[in-house]
Order: sequence, then structure tokens, then C-alpha cells
Amino acid sequence: MRRRDFIAALTSAGAAWPLGTYAQQPRKIPRIGVLWHAGSEQEEAIYLGALRQGFRDLGYVEGKTLLLENRFPNEQPERMSAMAVELVALPVDVLVAVTTLPALAAQRATSTIPVVFVVVYDPIGSKLVSSLAHPGGNITGLTHITVEMTAKRLEILKEVIPNLSRVALLVNPNDELMSRRYNKESQAAAAELGLTVQPVEVQSVADFEHAFSEIAEARLQGVTVGANGVFFQGRHVMAQMALKQRLPLIVYSKETFDAGALLSYGADQIPIFRRVAVFVDKILKGTPPADLPVELPTRFQFRINLKVAGALGITIPPALVTRADEVIE
Repeated sequence: MRRRDFIAALTSAGAAWPLGTYAQQPRKIPRIGVLWHAGSEQEEAIYLGALRQGFRDLGYVEGKTLLLENRFPNEQPERMSAMAVELVALPVDVLVAVTTLPALAAQRATSTIPVVFVVVYDPIGSKLVSSLAHPGGNITGLTHITVEMTAKRLEILKEVIPNLSRVALLVNPNDELMSRRYNKESQAAAAELGLTVQPVEVQSVADFEHAFSEIAEARLQGVTVGANGVFFQGRHVMAQMALKQRLPLIVYSKETFDAGALLSYGADQIPIFRRVAVFVDKILKGTPPADLPVELPTRFQFRINLKVAGALGITIPPALVTRADEVIE
């Protein structure tokens, strides 16, 4: 067939093709699944807002250039597993998992969809990644190394109350690895400081009243907390119970501190949640999770609430106040 006849035939055939054949196919909008730990968007508003801001900072517009599929399992492990499977089945392009138990649920649900975890205290011990520098597989994310801060929190509590001898450690037994790690770190630190630490279990917000009754019966003199979703979810109840029992409470984040704790020491988590968007963006642009090293926090903050101290009848040493990054008068 001569070139002129071929072009004519092609044009003639094209005239019969649907207009949609010529039109550029619509670009797929990335769908990001987010498996939280608490029970509602309202409960997760602080960190969900930080995550959304992270995407906005990168130029994404939710609903137009990015879709977020949020799931809220209300701290129930079986719901975490079911919701992880649900998000994988949609399917999502990237699955974000908030805290250790949702991350483990995501790991069980998929070995192919990229997973980005956040606020996971021990990703290697949890067997989510092979190493921080070389995660391997389909999972990477951001850790907050709060376990390693356990000794520092007990040290601060002892500095505030020099005659302190018996401290309660709140843990969630649903996360067995976390409970063991916090207990081990706390016992080691307590031995150095001349303290006795007693683990007290809290599986849900409804357990706080019983937990603080147990603390009162054991005549414990202060309370520290292992970072876990249930303590973020129940942070207001926890702070109220501590104040009611006249117990100094030291926590691990600004958000748990702002609920009414006496002290906090730990990583600033708002920037961490914003960084999640950077990880997701890199994955959407083709970087495999295995090539994204797990990030460690770089900023740690110490906070004191002098108003709570006054209500507890505690005088904070001036030198400690001077060291604080934030002091509530």
C-alpha cells in the first residue's frame, strides 16, 4: 500500500473511533489508606491535621489530587486487622499505619502494597523492618524511640520529688512487646535511681478508673506512661485521675501533656506526622519502601505544668524550670 493510501485509510478508520479513544485518559488520583488506633476522626484530629498539612505542604489537594481513606479501630486489635484487610482490598496505593499494633496489622494484610508506619517505638524488635538503614520488604516509616527515654522520665520525676520511692508504669498488655520493653527499661532505670516500679495494665479508656484504684491501693507515689495509643486516646481521663489521686504524672508527648499532666519528655510528634507525607510522596513517585531508611526524631522537648504542680502541692526546683522547653504558669 502506498503511503498516501495508508494515511487515508487510517484517517477514515479513525473517524469511526469513539472520541474517547483520542482523549487523554484521566490521571489516577492516589488513594492513601490510614489505619489509626483511636475511635474517631475527632479523637485523632491533632495528628490527622498534621498529616493533612504535610500533604498540603507538598502541593496535594485532598479530594482532587489525593484521596485519604481513614479507618478508626478504637484500640481494638481485631478491628485493626479487619480494617487493614479492608484498606488493602480497596486497594490503596500506600497504607499508613499509626502506632505499632496497626503497623503489625498492615504487615499481616499485605506484602505488596507499600506501608509507612509512624509512632512505632521499636520497628526492629517488632520485626516490621530488618534494620533502620535498610528496612527491606514493603515497609518503612518513622519511629519515636520513646522507650529509650524511659530512664530520663524517671530521673526527672525523681528530681521533682526527691523522696519518691514507688512509681506506677502504665502499659497496654495488648502490645506485649511494648509492655516487656517498657518494663525492662523502667526496672533498669529504677535500680539506678533507688526506685521501685510497678506495671499497671490499661487496655482501654474504660480501664483507667480501675488502674488508678490499683495505684492508690499500692500506695504508689507517681505515674509514668509507656507510649501507646490508648494513653493518647485516654489522655484527658488519665490526667484527671492522676490529679484526683494527687499523683505526679509524667508523659511522653506535648499532646498527652496538654491534657493536664504535670510533666512530659519526648519527641515532638507533630513534625513526625507531617514527615509521613514526604515518605508517601516519594513512594508515589517511584521510590521503593526498602530504599527509604526509617527516620528517627531529632527534637525532644521537656515540659512542666506549674498550675498542676500547685494543685498537687509540689514545688518544682527552679533549675528544672530553667531547663524546660515549655512551662505552663
